Amino acid sequence: MKKKKLKPIPKFKTEKEEREFWQKVDSTEYVDYSTARHVIFPNLKLTTKPITIRLPVGLIDRVKVEAHKMDIPYQALIKKFIYDGIAE
Repeated sequence: MKKKKLKPIPKFKTEKEEREFWQKVDSTEYVDYSTARHVIFPNLKLTTKPITIRLPVGLIDRVKVEAHKMDIPYQALIKKFIYDGIAE
């Protein structure tokens, strides 16, 4: 089978520009996935940082009830509330 000629990947000025580009194009026109290798990153560090925050017990209990209704861990729900609050 004849190899398909790949298009050159353009240079990007920003990560946003690159992200928008890859959302619009078919990546198989730019990348030969048949040559991809499986890679493991055993020493990859977590991108989260643990913090301590004091909350009233009643508030935590209410969050736990809501999280249970949504079938997600309560700490994940707290993270979602924080993210949604600063995203506005």
